[in-house]
Amino acid sequence: MSLVEIKDVVKRYGTSLSVDHLNLTIEEGEIFGLLGPNGAGKSTTIKMLVGLLPFDHGEILVDGISVAKHPLEVKRRIGLVPQEIAIYSGLTAQENVIFFAKLYGLRGTKLIDQVEEALAFAGLLEHRFERPESFSGGMKRRLNIACAIMHRPKLIIMDEPTVGIDPQSRNHILDSVKKLNQMGSTIIYTSHYMEEVEAISTRVGIIDQGHLISIGTQAELRKSVAKDEQINIQVAVVNPEAIVELQKHPKISKVTLDHTTIEIILTSAQQYLQDILYILAKHQVIIHSLNRVEPDLESLFLALTGRKLRD
Repeated sequence: MSLVEIKDVVKRYGTSLSVDHLNLTIEEGEIFGLLGPNGAGKSTTIKMLVGLLPFDHGEILVDGISVAKHPLEVKRRIGLVPQEIAIYSGLTAQENVIFFAKLYGLRGTKLIDQVEEALAFAGLLEHRFERPESFSGGMKRRLNIACAIMHRPKLIIMDEPTVGIDPQSRNHILDSVKKLNQMGSTIIYTSHYMEEVEAISTRVGIIDQGHLISIGTQAELRKSVAKDEQINIQVAVVNPEAIVELQKHPKISKVTLDHTTIEIILTSAQQYLQDILYILAKHQVIIHSLNRVEPDLESLFLALTGRKLRD
C-alpha cells in the first residue's frame, strides 16, 4: 500500500525550477533512502511533503490525504527530524518532548506515557530533568528524535539526522531507525553519508536537478547502472607478462596492480573468467584468492549524477 504519493509536482523559485514534474511513490513499511547532491531539490521536496512549502503544480498525498487540502491532517501522521536541531535549550529534555506532544493534542495519561516512551526510546530517560544545553551533540540529536516520534507517527522523515555527531551516537540513531521501522513506521531517510543509507534502506531514490533519475532496491540500482564488473585476484608473485596479456584481452577494459592484488574491470566476469584463469596459469601465476567486487552506492551515485554525494 502506498503511504506517500508525489504526483507530477513542480516547484519554482522565481524563474528557477527547483523540482521539475517529480513523481515518487513510497510504500508503507519501507525505509526509503532519498539521495541527491546539493541543490538537487531534495530538501525542497521534503518541505513540500510535510506542508512547510507550497508547490506550484501537482499533488502530494500522505496516507491518501492531500497535503494541499488537509495540511493539519497530514502533519498529525508525520514526524519530522530536521537537519537543524529543533529543541529549546531553556527547557529540560522532558519539557521539550511535552511541548511538542501538546502541539499534537496529547493530554493526560496518554501524554505522560508517550513522552516517557519517547525519552526511553532515545536513551534519555535518566536525563529527563536536564537541560539540553549541557548535552553532547549526539544527545541533542536523540532528543530531536524523541520530539518527533512521541505521537507515534505513521511516517517519519529524517533529514541528515547524524550530522556532526560521534560514531557511538550515529550507531544508536541507525539502530533506532530500524527499530522504529519494526514498530510500524515508514521512514524517509536522507544523508550525505552513503554508508548509512546502504546499511538501513530497503529502497533508494536518487534526485538530481529536480528529477527522480533512479529508484529501486540497491541490487536493482547496481544492475541498472553497473555496465562493467570488477574482480580482484590476490596472487603469490606477479608476472609482468601475465599483466600485459590481460591488458590485451578485448573484453577487459582495465587492469590495475596493487602490490600482489590484480584488479580487473571487464564486461562480464562470469563469461570471461576462464580466459583470465588460463592467462594466469599460462604464466605460472599462483592464485591465493579471487573476489568479485560489488559496486557500492557511492560509485552508482557518481555514475548517475557525475558528482560525489559530498561534493
